[in-house]
Amino acid sequence: MIRDFHLADFFTLANGCCGTAAIFVAMDHVRAARADKVYAAGLLVVAALLFDVMDGRIARWRHDTSPLGRELDSLADVISFGVAPACLAYAVGMTGVGDALALLYFAACGISRLARYNITADALSAATSKVSYFEGMPIPSSTVLVLLLVVLAWLGRIGPNLPLGLLELGPFDLHPLVLLFVLSGSLMISKTLRIPKP
Repeated sequence: MIRDFHLADFFTLANGCCGTAAIFVAMDHVRAARADKVYAAGLLVVAALLFDVMDGRIARWRHDTSPLGRELDSLADVISFGVAPACLAYAVGMTGVGDALALLYFAACGISRLARYNITADALSAATSKVSYFEGMPIPSSTVLVLLLVVLAWLGRIGPNLPLGLLELGPFDLHPLVLLFVLSGSLMISKTLRIPKP
């Protein structure tokens, strides 16, 4: 199988590996609550973003796009920009039932957004052989949420000190901050939001 990979695909795999490592570090933060674990997870997601940008540029430069590469890219993006941010949010204290449901919604939106992109990319690029815009917010935009969590860790505002406190809605404890993830996920699956693609 490795023989079928193009150069860009190895950068895509590096993206996915960085996202997976960010999940490992987030789990390690749960075991030993230290801000440097949050910083490391954030750095790994940023590294994943850099690899994601590079794989696209390399594929265009070498004219090496392929269906395999597109599927690899989506799978890596789900890990790095869907699952990893949700895991990090949970690790820093968004652990109520309401939080978990919101984070699951965010991850499901990311998965759905990438599946939609994969099936519509050919139609959107029919005239120019290039997709000119994204339908919905691209999933790597969740890097902003990860950076917000890193800043909060630096300020000592994680765990019980998360901004905006905690709402107790019967059995559904919810940190209002988690609604940023709900907003991000909703923007990803929007059909009317169109972001020009560089």
